[in-house]
Amino acid sequence: MKHKINPIVDCVFKALLGSEKNKNLLIHFLNAVTGLEGEDTITDVVIMNPYNDREFMTDKLSIVDIKAKCQNEFKYQVEIQLSVYPSLASRMMHNWSSMYHSQIGKSENYSKLKPVISIWLLDSPLFKDVGTYHLNFGIHDTANEICLTDHLNIHLLQLSLFDDRQEIHNEKERWLYFFKQAENQDIDNLPEKMKTKEMIQAMETLQDFSENQKNYMLYQSRINAQLEYNTWKAMIAEKEQEVNEKEQELQKALKAKEFYLNLLKEKGFDIDNLPLE
Repeated sequence: MKHKINPIVDCVFKALLGSEKNKNLLIHFLNAVTGLEGEDTITDVVIMNPYNDREFMTDKLSIVDIKAKCQNEFKYQVEIQLSVYPSLASRMMHNWSSMYHSQIGKSENYSKLKPVISIWLLDSPLFKDVGTYHLNFGIHDTANEICLTDHLNIHLLQLSLFDDRQEIHNEKERWLYFFKQAENQDIDNLPEKMKTKEMIQAMETLQDFSENQKNYMLYQSRINAQLEYNTWKAMIAEKEQEVNEKEQELQKALKAKEFYLNLLKEKGFDIDNLPLE
């Protein structure tokens, strides 16, 4: 390819899994992550917010996700997240609940609700110490191991914890290998683990971003926007640290003042009429 293209940059990621021409890749990815087989396999999806390059050009910091509905009316949300922050788990729940809540209107009833499955690909791990790259969260009673409902599933794929040197055992691992290593691959000289029709099609999408000038400019603009955002975020964090340090110094000074005033009071001084100097 003319230029290296990282598949986890948001515009590329959505073109890979959120465009009509790659709908089969989304189906393959969803089945791979959820492990659906046999009669439960996803065979068709309707992409609810298909890829549109104009959304990336007009809103440099838009939140990019992929929303789809499969043949049994289950809804799926897929999102890539490059940075982890303290409130990320809350955002995951908020996004899931928004999709779940949107299924019914005021005149409808709860029986119309269908499961909503969220899949998050994280470049940095949210849970570093678990030792696994795939976590699947639901709602259950921890003491009795009883599941309240199967309507909530949130999958976390922690890319940095996936060992891309290992042998590929399933399609989920193949996708993770792709997201970690595709940037360094030559479409004309792929390793055996990448020589499936889905991986070749995915590599062709990267090639389009590499060799199509318009798409490559879009790719670069998204990288630059992220760098600018990271720079501002670092500056804000630095200023917040300065404010916190000054606040801590002020609190120490106030505590010291209170201590000495109490000491003077104990020794019989009238602290309400102390001289200012």
